[in-house]
Amino acid sequence: MTTIQHPETLPIIQAGTPIEQATGVLILLHGRGGSAEDMIGLGRALTSDRLALLAPQAPGHTWYPYSFLAPRQQNEPYLSSALKQVEAALAKATSAGLAISQVALCGFSQGACLATEFVARHPQRYAGLLAFTGGLIGPLEESISLTGDLASTPVLLSSGDPDPHVPWKRVQQSGELLTSIGGQVMLQRFPGRPHTILPEEIEQGKKLLSISLDQKG
Repeated sequence: MTTIQHPETLPIIQAGTPIEQATGVLILLHGRGGSAEDMIGLGRALTSDRLALLAPQAPGHTWYPYSFLAPRQQNEPYLSSALKQVEAALAKATSAGLAISQVALCGFSQGACLATEFVARHPQRYAGLLAFTGGLIGPLEESISLTGDLASTPVLLSSGDPDPHVPWKRVQQSGELLTSIGGQVMLQRFPGRPHTILPEEIEQGKKLLSISLDQKG
């Protein structure tokens, strides 16, 4: 296993509209082996030019060393550090004068798990959560309980089935749990889809963001 060194703050690539002029922000979290630059490309495909894009880069291109289904302790302290990086990106948006309700989170694979976990553990009204092939973090056999109120945050959980890393059972479970704390959840299952993001998924994510972000301001 490669040792991951997580500094207190990581580089955040910014693109799109300058954050001070933006009507909203999309925080983009890459998957294992991916990059912030890759996610900026996804962000451009998902949003209008009125939004700011923020994409943190994980050291070693991974947020935590083991599967998201491993016991949480195995992924510490990296998981807690990764969640703090999401918090830092969110703070960058709010310090520019944007409300949390003007910030959406998007991730793919490991980044989708991180985004879902962050929203679930910090429930409030967000502009949206787009989780492409991901779910809540923790072993399948362990029960997960959530508290708080997502206040009708729109959520898209989209995945292939079967997927080599993310079982559909966890995607469904995550949707049920996010719904139980006030999320407006849409599940999309693509039988036989490889571990990637399809154009149909991007279109659905774009539609969600256009309703929650592009029409503001």
